[in-house]
Amino acid sequence: MTTNATEAANFLKAISHEGRLMILCHLASGEKSVTELDNLLSARQAAVSQQLSRLRLEGFVVPRRDGKAIYYSLADDRSRRIIDLVYDLFCGRD
Repeated sequence: MTTNATEAANFLKAISHEGRLMILCHLASGEKSVTELDNLLSARQAAVSQQLSRLRLEGFVVPRRDGKAIYYSLADDRSRRIIDLVYDLFCGRD
């Protein structure tokens, strides 16, 4: 149980940052390029890249390169389920 609690705490810490949470919410609707995420978040590319690096390190997202563009998507169903629940609770999805 201790191992599971530690894993859950690390999971929740990773999504507790507003910027990372916004990225995950946008990725819940499908794969996005770094440029698309920059525009959706109205953020600098460096800031978005830093948050994507953390999400990749934590196993939330996976990158895919297509030429010079890098696309990100949610890594697994666990991430999608959590983001869907947060969206339902706080954003009023119907």
